Amino acid sequence: MYALPDQMVRSKALARCGLVLLSLWLCIQSVPISVDKTKEKAKEEELGPPESADTGLHYDRYLREVIEYLEKDPHFREKLKNANMDDIKQGKLSKELNFVQHNFRTKLDELKREEMNRLRMLIKAKHDIKEGNVDHQALLKQFEHLNHKNPHTFEVDDLDRLIKSATNDLENFDKDRHDEFKQYEMMKEHERRQRLKNLNEEDRKKEEENYEEMKKKHASHPKVNHPGSEDQLKEVWQEADGLDPEDFDPKTFFKMHDSNGDGFFDESELEALFTKELEKVYNPENEEDDMVEMEEERLRMREHVMNEVDTNKDRLVSLSEFMAATKKEEFYEKDEWETLDQNPLYTEEELREFEQQLANEENDINKKSAELQKEREELERKQEELDAQKLGLKQVNYLSTIHSR
Repeated sequence: MYALPDQMVRSKALARCGLVLLSLWLCIQSVPISVDKTKEKAKEEELGPPESADTGLHYDRYLREVIEYLEKDPHFREKLKNANMDDIKQGKLSKELNFVQHNFRTKLDELKREEMNRLRMLIKAKHDIKEGNVDHQALLKQFEHLNHKNPHTFEVDDLDRLIKSATNDLENFDKDRHDEFKQYEMMKEHERRQRLKNLNEEDRKKEEENYEEMKKKHASHPKVNHPGSEDQLKEVWQEADGLDPEDFDPKTFFKMHDSNGDGFFDESELEALFTKELEKVYNPENEEDDMVEMEEERLRMREHVMNEVDTNKDRLVSLSEFMAATKKEEFYEKDEWETLDQNPLYTEEELREFEQQLANEENDINKKSAELQKEREELERKQEELDAQKLGLKQVNYLSTIHSR
């Protein structure tokens, strides 16, 4: 059984919060569609930062605590309501920090000092583990989300850096995940080929036949509808919601599946819509179906819909964006969705390069192991010499004592 890559595990947490800054704030700001707007203020006071909004970023706790205190400030909260995505990305919102109440600024100063101490301890630990052989450029990147030259107070530059770092890290997150999944698939194929090398000709032939049979079984499934298409949404409407497809209404569908009622589809709400399609291809009880691949497929579907529908690129789908998408020609797409097995993830050349990298890493490990063994043997030899010297000294002292008598 293959281990679920760490990056993919983190991506599930990441998917639950969308764009790291905006989704957290939007969860605070948005008014549920079904709620009377006259109750907006009372509702806002009840809402707090989402408990499950763990982004997977190494500075996640610091990020969420900063947001928590900023949204408590009335002035900053009001400015946030009127800010758009570009204002936030360009640092215009950061300048409003100058008008945040003193008690909140004091708390932000404390949060920054705590984060600085955490980073110092992290770097010291890495330095100790690697015995001084540290990639200093990589360590400096740990500080990009704050201004480390001023370790005492939280300033406009700190908020600006935090927003830019979180936005940039999130935008690169999907690419990193794709790269890690590709390595996962290449490792699977590498290990399969290694197993074949250790078999005799007859067993190898049986294994190859079984492998091809598993591939055919996996590829044999009902039509997978294009994610976000009318057919795909109608299938959810009928099978998950128990409603007549002839009565399908996009606006009603949106409200039904906006599970937190904030007026947006976040990434996790979108991904939930693809479960019926994925169940056509993947079954955890089937040997031929890889659940890691299922999660990659789910994320591919989400990316596809986001690229088609999320016009302002805030990693959230508003009702207006959703309704506009239902009027596009793509919404009536009838072609089947091409699953992972129909889209080769790597070439033979890439696999050879990957295997060479594995071989090089193994050689490095073996070399290091041999060096450590040599050092151990040297230490044991020196210990034996030291023990012999101690024994000799003890005998000399014993003889000296006898002669003195």
